[in-house]
Amino acid sequence: MIRYKKDKDNIVTLTLNMEGRNLNIINHEVSKSIEPILKHLEEEKAKRKLKGIIITSAKKNFLVGGDLGYLYHSKDAATIFELSQNLQKLYRQLERPGVPVVAAINGTALGSGFGLALACHHRIVIDRPSIRLGHPEVKLGIMPGGGEVIRLMWLLGVEKAFHVLNDGHRFSPKEALRIGIVSALAKDEDDLIDKAKKWLNKNQKFSRAWDTKEGTIPGGTAKDMSIAMTLQKLSAGLMAHAYNNFPAPQTILNTLSEGSKVDFDTACRIESRNFTQLVISNISKNMIKAFWFDLNTIREGISRPKGFGKFRPKKVGVIGAGQMGSGIGLTCLKSGIEVVLKDVSKAIADRGKEYITIHLTKLLDDGRITSGEKDKMLGRLKTTGDAADFETCDLVIEAVFENEALKVKVAHEAEAYLDEYAFLASNTISIPITKLSKSCAHPANYIGLHFFPPAEKVPLVEIVRGKNTSEETVARAFDFVKAIKKIPIVAKDNWGFYVARVQNTFILEGITMLQEGHIPALIEQISVQSGMRMGALALADELSLPITLKYERQAAEHYGNKYIEHPATVVLNQMIEELARKGKSKKAGFYNYDDSKNATGLWEDLTNHFSTKISQYTKEEISERLLFVQVIEAVWCLQEGIIKTVAEANLGSIYGWGFPAFRGGAIQYINDYGMKKFVERCAYYEQVHGPRFKIPKLLREKAAAGEIF
Repeated sequence: MIRYKKDKDNIVTLTLNMEGRNLNIINHEVSKSIEPILKHLEEEKAKRKLKGIIITSAKKNFLVGGDLGYLYHSKDAATIFELSQNLQKLYRQLERPGVPVVAAINGTALGSGFGLALACHHRIVIDRPSIRLGHPEVKLGIMPGGGEVIRLMWLLGVEKAFHVLNDGHRFSPKEALRIGIVSALAKDEDDLIDKAKKWLNKNQKFSRAWDTKEGTIPGGTAKDMSIAMTLQKLSAGLMAHAYNNFPAPQTILNTLSEGSKVDFDTACRIESRNFTQLVISNISKNMIKAFWFDLNTIREGISRPKGFGKFRPKKVGVIGAGQMGSGIGLTCLKSGIEVVLKDVSKAIADRGKEYITIHLTKLLDDGRITSGEKDKMLGRLKTTGDAADFETCDLVIEAVFENEALKVKVAHEAEAYLDEYAFLASNTISIPITKLSKSCAHPANYIGLHFFPPAEKVPLVEIVRGKNTSEETVARAFDFVKAIKKIPIVAKDNWGFYVARVQNTFILEGITMLQEGHIPALIEQISVQSGMRMGALALADELSLPITLKYERQAAEHYGNKYIEHPATVVLNQMIEELARKGKSKKAGFYNYDDSKNATGLWEDLTNHFSTKISQYTKEEISERLLFVQVIEAVWCLQEGIIKTVAEANLGSIYGWGFPAFRGGAIQYINDYGMKKFVERCAYYEQVHGPRFKIPKLLREKAAAGEIF
């Protein structure tokens, strides 16, 4: 597990190499195995047979975080607190053997794995852009608990430490050096060990700042007026941004504030208490389930058809060099895939190349890629106006305007140059895949690949299976999405697919509230306070009101005689037909927009056309109505087989349209709320507000059986 080697200079190298694992991790079991080694090192120091320690790894990564499964299932506060304290004790033993310790970081180090590096006196990392360093725990609703919060505070100061921890950013080596969380860079493994030994030979007397009388926290403590004011501003910013829906950032801030006023070991104990409080909270359980268990369930291929060999895309064609098409192209290039970017002319396609170049230049400036890697990516990009250049592509993705005739035309042109093993994909958001595939020579090779803007950033891709799409094409599409490091969810070809269908219920409920007489600003404010990415009316504008109405008409067609007209359709028809306000793309919707299509505020005449009638309301009811309609529709999608798994439903809701991440996704919301309580509340809303709150049979049966999702 840990290889021990001492050289002639009495420098010991500890090489981490966990058996039976691809990655080195640190958890409550591994930390116990390190303790005897540290005790032996202390004995060696007492005998004057130890000059310094180097910690490195035999694997591609250095060391990653702890056992999230253990944390997820743990409910006992005392156990979690003890776990945190034991890890802190281990790191304290490491940094106080009486000799300097160097972390020779040869690969990615994250979470408590980077915490071990922080406990070393000096940190050297190989300057390899693929390496990532830092503390992303906040993205799982928790914070570090091994003393990392306090060490970062002493290393960087209160404010900089907060930003490192709150952003949850995974830093490249150059970024890490720039902000000060590593000490030096190395060219390769040999240079790494050489620099570590040279530093040890030059720094025989080296103590941590917090273990000396003269040591101080950079910038001061919360006792200082300037830092106290900074903490107040940061706290206010958190409230304005997330409305305390995510407790981890505020808890980190509190830990820094309290910890800066006391000695190091007391501060670490404060960190343990706060870490424990977060770990046992429902919010952390929701987020760990979504962003760890559900994510891994999807990545392991729960929805990938079985029996087909792995597809390894080498060359991808993209039709449409707008922001979406260029974003798809950029994503493919970053994953080592050749890209042919086509538009009506090469000159227009070159605009897409400019978009890609700007983004790659930023990555270069941030140290996330090298200049050589940038050149190689651009070298894999071909811009064209001729569909014949798709001849050797493994797949072609169409990302043109939402126009059926245009999509059919460009797909037909591309298919003429593809062999029988290639497949076609459409990025359509509202046109049935089955309908688009009918004009293809090989409809079995046609599928939907729904990216979300901006394509290079949003990690989700919705794979839409048409009625004629073959299982092999679905499997290959799944492999492609994984190859470009995105999260694939597989949806049935039906009105709105999964994401748009459920998203539309949120939009329509907000519009219904407007029609009922609620204040527009109130609807929007409670939407975001509930954790939604944006207000219901703002999202309607973003999508466009005609598309929103189109989805509802598709629902009417789908349900036939069973369809009950949604009260929001009256408002949509009036906005589109009478008031000619169709949304952001037309710079006029529920909001006003400037020439650059930036919202400048709610349309001032909105209440003249939809008068405010309701003065008595409860925030809870408005919030629950906005969330419940989404949750109920997500369950309908599970029941109807539109989406097959709870994991896909949860992550699709979070990444697809911005369902509150702290709830763990649309289906996890029910588990968190309480199955019985949720069903009872739905019955109340159905009685007061109508049949859109009627629960599906699947949910009713689970509640009756006392089960959860």
